[in-house]
Amino acid sequence: MTIAVIVTMGVSLSLLGAGLLTSMEVDLAKRSLYDKIEISVFLCTEQTQGGRCEAGKGTTDAQREQIQQTLEANPEVSEVVYESKQAAFEEFQRVFKDSPVVASRTAEDMQDSFRVRLANPENYAGVVSEAEGLQGVQNVQDLHTVLEPMFTWLGALQWATITMSALLLLAASLQIANTIRMAAFTRRREIGIMRLVGASNLYILLPFLLESLVAGLVGIILAAVALTAGYWFVIVQNAATSITALPWIGWGDLVTAILAIAAVGIALSIVPTLLATRKYLRI
Repeated sequence: MTIAVIVTMGVSLSLLGAGLLTSMEVDLAKRSLYDKIEISVFLCTEQTQGGRCEAGKGTTDAQREQIQQTLEANPEVSEVVYESKQAAFEEFQRVFKDSPVVASRTAEDMQDSFRVRLANPENYAGVVSEAEGLQGVQNVQDLHTVLEPMFTWLGALQWATITMSALLLLAASLQIANTIRMAAFTRRREIGIMRLVGASNLYILLPFLLESLVAGLVGIILAAVALTAGYWFVIVQNAATSITALPWIGWGDLVTAILAIAAVGIALSIVPTLLATRKYLRI
């Protein structure tokens, strides 16, 4: 039963640590990607349709000025940068320089636009809604529609891992309590003798506490080794080198997760033991 306690504790603490590391990575990726997000407000041309465009007409200078003033007046906007058709065409040539599609476009085929940076990238909905309602705006694009599903799935994975670890930790605590209860029952005669000779509760409880703490510490060590190995092989050796566009959690975050699971493991070793032995410590 002690071996079962150690294995269950090690697996559950490993899952808990993995959930904590996943949570740290999701938060770090959100902060990094959201800081880079810009809203692109594309203006009308003679060829574009939809949005707030008039058929066969491009955005007038007055409409362009009104759009810029409205965006700059929004308190959620930190910066508004105008990109002309020529600038958009030069960027198009740079991105598709090795593609034959470059020859099929000219500067007049491009759309001029405004690049909008937000004070708080998570509060983008109001800016997008306002920009879509301005006359002369053909389309408004932002990366939130791409990033939100990814973060939703990562968050679901994070909570699924933590939930599974919580269930396993509950199983481990029940196993610890059952193991200590059986040990106390088999030693009930010795405990009775110690009570008769005046032994204190702490003196009687200490062997059981040490037994559960040793099992918990072994489980913590196994979980720490598993987390360190997983961090090294999954993140350091693979993810960090193959996906350089994202920031990755560091060794400090790993240490924080290990300290967290150590605190949880020690608490789960002590509390069930105190509850399981209280019957034999009553006067």
